[in-house]
Amino acid sequence: MSFMDSYKRLEKLCGDLLNDDRRVSAYIDEMINTPDGRHLVIGWDEDLKQLKYYRWIRNKIVHEPDCTEVDLCTNCDTVWIDDFYLRIMNQTDPLAQYHKIRQKRVVHNHNNKQEKPTENYRKVYHTETDKGNNLRGCLHTSVAFLMYLIIAVVIIYLWKR
Repeated sequence: MSFMDSYKRLEKLCGDLLNDDRRVSAYIDEMINTPDGRHLVIGWDEDLKQLKYYRWIRNKIVHEPDCTEVDLCTNCDTVWIDDFYLRIMNQTDPLAQYHKIRQKRVVHNHNNKQEKPTENYRKVYHTETDKGNNLRGCLHTSVAFLMYLIIAVVIIYLWKR
């Protein structure tokens, strides 16, 4: 599939999804008007940048004479557009991820009204500190297992003597 065919397919999907004739531009505007999306969704800024870039390429191809896909696009561009289309279909695109995260936070806040928002954030997103705690817990478990193994070997060795 060519870049323009892939882009048109993405445009139709975005238009249907957002019920907006601006299609990909509407998706981009939705991302821009969701300021905390970049803090909640991994890859938000990169996807937004790529969508703007591909909209720019599409506009150049459509509006500028002697400007073609061959001049501006590679196969990788088409692959990215097709992948983004699939991400929307699978609800793994930035806006879908954002809405899932927000919904989890709303449900979680409703269930735990006493909890502070920062504690809520830490439960949804693992921070570097949490990774360190997990590693320490793993290390403690490994050391304990190793100690039990050594004790078992010593007991078996002494038993057979």
